[in-house]
Amino acid sequence: MAINDNITVLAGKITTSAPDVETTSTVKHATTGKVYASESEAEADVNNPATDTTKNDIRRDVAINVNKLPDILGGSS
Repeated sequence: MAINDNITVLAGKITTSAPDVETTSTVKHATTGKVYASESEAEADVNNPATDTTKNDIRRDVAINVNKLPDILGGSS
C-alpha cells in the first residue's frame, strides 16, 4: 500500500470512499414531451382538472455518470 493512497482503515478492514458519481434526472410528459422543472410541477399537472394528464403520463429519466470506478479486483497500480 503506497503512502499516498486515499483509504480509511476501519476495524482492520480497508474501506474506500464512495465513487465520484454525477446524476441528472429529467421529469417529462411521455406523450407531449413537455419537460417539467420539478416533481412538484409534474404533480400539479396531474392534479389539474383542466388537463387530462395522469400519473402514467409522467416519465422520469435518470442519467448516471461514474467518473472513476473503485479498484474492485484488488489489483495493484
